[in-house]
Amino acid sequence: MTKLSVNINKIATLRNSRGGNNPDVVKVAMDVQQFGADGVTVHPRPDERHIRYSDVREIRKIIVTEFNIEGNCNEQRFVDLVLEVKPDQVTLVPDTLGQLTSDHGWDTIRNKDYLKEMIGLFKSAGIRVSIFVDPDEKMVEGAAETGTDRIELYTESYAREFAASNQDGSIKTYMAAAKKARELGLGLNAGHDLDLQNLKYFKENIPWLDEVSIGHALVSDAIYLGLENTVQLYKRQLM
Repeated sequence: MTKLSVNINKIATLRNSRGGNNPDVVKVAMDVQQFGADGVTVHPRPDERHIRYSDVREIRKIIVTEFNIEGNCNEQRFVDLVLEVKPDQVTLVPDTLGQLTSDHGWDTIRNKDYLKEMIGLFKSAGIRVSIFVDPDEKMVEGAAETGTDRIELYTESYAREFAASNQDGSIKTYMAAAKKARELGLGLNAGHDLDLQNLKYFKENIPWLDEVSIGHALVSDAIYLGLENTVQLYKRQLM
């Protein structure tokens, strides 16, 4: 079964836009689990423009499913937070400072030694590690050499091509990368711009997918459909 991890960054963005604690991101983390999500994802950035480091600590206390923390391990503060909180999974993303949203995967060949070091650090603390990669078989092969447990396929280009009615073309490179990951014994996650329109097709073509992390589209849909209903609708796409 492919798990759904709900990224609640956009909830924190809404809260921060007004100050105070409305909506309460800790309560939302509790609720999405009760509504059927298999996990909660957060991506604290150095400027804390959405999820704050204090949020991560508070959410950890109430997690009853799976906790996934995304971020750039170039930031020592992020590394320290992950080692302190000990989530079930850390997803390493090569963001630059001030980046609006993640927009590319790791060059696992050029950064192999660095990734080996960081992945080893987190795994020694008992944390499963996933690294963000583009749908490129060479990058998947490089990822396998870093010692990571999983990769997360960056799905923005899939979503863009799917929206342009190029379904077959949109999925080909992802299927090849996913097959390579399976051959090499890597777990497989996916995320970025997956939504109610394109998620089912992605899952049907890559049925061994372990987990998807979805935030922006799911929160946007929840404005119209309600959060509990939306979580269930996304879960159905993964059946």
